[in-house]
Amino acid sequence: MNFQEAHDNFLNWLEVIKNKSEKTVEQYTRHLTRFSEYLEDHNIDSYSFTVGDIDLKLAEGFRSSLYKNGKKISIKTANAYMITLRSFLKYLEKQGIDSLSPTSIDLIKAEQRQVEFLTEEELQKLFTVPDTSTTIGKRDIAIMECIYSTGLRISELTNLNRNDINLDTKEFAVRGKGRKIRVVYLTDHAASLIKSYLSARVDHLSPLFIRHNIHHDNIDILEDENMRLSRFFITGMIKKYALKAGILKNISAHTLRHSFATTLLNNGADLRGIQEMLGHASITTTQVYTHVTNPKLKQMHHKFMK
Repeated sequence: MNFQEAHDNFLNWLEVIKNKSEKTVEQYTRHLTRFSEYLEDHNIDSYSFTVGDIDLKLAEGFRSSLYKNGKKISIKTANAYMITLRSFLKYLEKQGIDSLSPTSIDLIKAEQRQVEFLTEEELQKLFTVPDTSTTIGKRDIAIMECIYSTGLRISELTNLNRNDINLDTKEFAVRGKGRKIRVVYLTDHAASLIKSYLSARVDHLSPLFIRHNIHHDNIDILEDENMRLSRFFITGMIKKYALKAGILKNISAHTLRHSFATTLLNNGADLRGIQEMLGHASITTTQVYTHVTNPKLKQMHHKFMK
């Protein structure tokens, strides 16, 4: 089977059979397109090239090409491309199509991930910056408190609509990575801030959080997706408030998710429970927080080191 035919079949399998998210399919498409371009750069016609001719030398050459012209990419990014290639090869294996064994491709061992989080004092500073006398200020503090009280990923937050959340029970279901559904919980304070923000709005739009750089005369003709906030906007907004609060850490929206996890851990929450609330597929991912802060080790140190 030629590469392009296998490529198209694989993406269709991901979308229809595996029910992967649109974002995942887009990423796999981008990575395999890059592999196709690598073939073309080496005078290999991807339309006549058969997947049976993929060997380890070709795969490693593709990995090396990611650093072409001294381009700096992270180990995580390089591994993501090779994970896509391995997934493609696993698909071929499942279909009984001869090609390189996916287990032949090793990933680069990455350094242990560092987690940036905010202390209780820093959180208090951050949350006092927005001007809550304005609609935008009400929105911004509601966004930050919502992430911090639920541990939502930024993509999960931006996809929220008004009818997705129950501000009375202060809990709602969210579809996370791998299309898995989990329940998250709002604090009373976060629910109150969201209510305050929504009561200040005079629009028909579905998204829970929207842009407000609009003329009210045009509000009735605006479409939901044009008004929905992007992940880049929210990250930029949080960075702006952090600078105003005098917080020198390089933070993002994900920092509030990390802060949610570390706050739970510091207060004695069970790691399995934190895993479920964060929507991590593996406990290994959640265990990174135990390296950030371990109250038992701190207590031991205080006990014996006078």
